[in-house]
Amino acid sequence: MIEQIPNLPAGTLGFRATGTVTAADYENVLVPDIEAAFAVNRKLRLLYHVAPGFESFEAGAMWDDAKLGFRHFSGWDRVALVTDVAWLRGLAGAMKIFVPADLRLFADADLEKAKAWIAEQPWDGGQQ
Repeated sequence: MIEQIPNLPAGTLGFRATGTVTAADYENVLVPDIEAAFAVNRKLRLLYHVAPGFESFEAGAMWDDAKLGFRHFSGWDRVALVTDVAWLRGLAGAMKIFVPADLRLFADADLEKAKAWIAEQPWDGGQQ
């Protein structure tokens, strides 16, 4: 199941995955929210929390995730992946060099740190 994480700053989306994540979860929750956000924002930030209680991704959900990421390949500003799932952390770490966003991994215990990082204002070069 995927649910949206509320109360994040404008231009930032957050999702929490628990149980088994299906292609229908992507098609009914994640994809419409992301497409709507990209309709009004050139760049987005994403907080993705694979929470305790997560069991698996269905193959169709993994495919939908890949398609969505490639469709908006250069549109991601920051991505925070919050999880203690070892294989996801390993996969994200290996893929990090191929992602044009600032991608950071956080442990479940550091969810609040991830929220703070995703909400930080970009450095303006000292121009105010």
